[in-house]
Amino acid sequence: MNYTYKNIWLINFPVMMSILIEQLINITDAIFLGHVGEIELGASALAGIWYLTIYMLGFGFSLGLQVVIARRNGERHYQETGKTFFQGLLFMVGLAVLLCTISKVFSPMILIQLVASKKVYSAVINYLDWRIWGLMFSFPFLVLRSFLVGITLTKPLNTAAFTAVLVNIPCNWLLIFHFDMGIAGAAIASSFAELCSLVILSIHVLRKMDRKVYGLNWQFDKNILRHVCQVSIWSMFTPFIGVASWFAFFVAIEHLGEIELAATNVIRSISTLFFVIVNSLAATTGSLVSNLLGARQKHLVIPLCNRIIRLGYAIGFPLIVLCIIFSNYIFYIYSGNGNLIQMARLPFIVALLNYAFALPGYVYMNAVTGTGATRITFIFQTVTIVAYQIYLWSISYFSTSLSVYWTAEYLYVILLGLLAVIYLKNKNY
Repeated sequence: MNYTYKNIWLINFPVMMSILIEQLINITDAIFLGHVGEIELGASALAGIWYLTIYMLGFGFSLGLQVVIARRNGERHYQETGKTFFQGLLFMVGLAVLLCTISKVFSPMILIQLVASKKVYSAVINYLDWRIWGLMFSFPFLVLRSFLVGITLTKPLNTAAFTAVLVNIPCNWLLIFHFDMGIAGAAIASSFAELCSLVILSIHVLRKMDRKVYGLNWQFDKNILRHVCQVSIWSMFTPFIGVASWFAFFVAIEHLGEIELAATNVIRSISTLFFVIVNSLAATTGSLVSNLLGARQKHLVIPLCNRIIRLGYAIGFPLIVLCIIFSNYIFYIYSGNGNLIQMARLPFIVALLNYAFALPGYVYMNAVTGTGATRITFIFQTVTIVAYQIYLWSISYFSTSLSVYWTAEYLYVILLGLLAVIYLKNKNY
């Protein structure tokens, strides 16, 4: 299994499109809400990150599930991939119900203690009241994606991705402006778009996949479920604490002011496109590393990672240059507020240039996940988060500059990548 640049890209592109679903939904929300008002634009940032924090519990579990499926695929135990898929689906549906219930009860109690502006808090809760139900659709979608990425048959993800975007954009316009639902309309549109993408992917798996070859017949196997949970429990909490720390970053910005929060949301929304590239390549890395180890080709792991990083630079750097050149035009898509645009310009450049460090950091860390060492990735993430929070807390005492706040992201990804490289080069996995 010596994956070429072309092989990697053909596997990665549908993964990138599927990750783009969630992010384009957030981007679309931000663009429409930016024309409603700065309060709604800023609130959608906090609400979106809060939702993403909860969503990451399911996303992290799906990464562990993907590792197990990919290992079975690499071993040519194809029927085991389907059995593993169904155990993951059972767990994720139950998790979605549990998290929706917990969020409805506890989110208002927690957020009222963290958000300084009453207007922002009210808008955040209004958004979450509708958005949280999207977990019922996004979690099963993640399980389907883990299965398809694990067996490296990722093309159907393209159709699902485009369906979500095509549904979300007109629904946003209708619900936010035509029916005058404001930020609640954006939440409803987003959840409905996720439902549509789930339906499309489910139809493909049920009608076009060979059920006999992949063991796609419903059956409960407690031993497989136990093994999946043992692998996934650490990968489940690793991205969760990562995004939770990012939520702390946005809370710190919210205390600077409502316009600062709105400017930060614009920066986050645009830079999300590069987050999609990084995370799709990282997810692909985890799957391909698992397949390599299943085929007993450990010596190809580091060369594979380096090849993926070079591919990511070739894709991302030209886009970064274009974004910097045309930044003013891009900002005006979100808001016509001149003060907001002026405030966002420099931190926007700082955020984009972090791509150079984020790509290797996440690729190497997901390679560690691909080896099955999910507990190690959790430890690395925890160490990194502690350093990140100390840095963020320290700069809050001497600076109110958004550019300085965004440098915290550099510390996070550089330290994460260094720990992962040290592990990959010194451990027998």
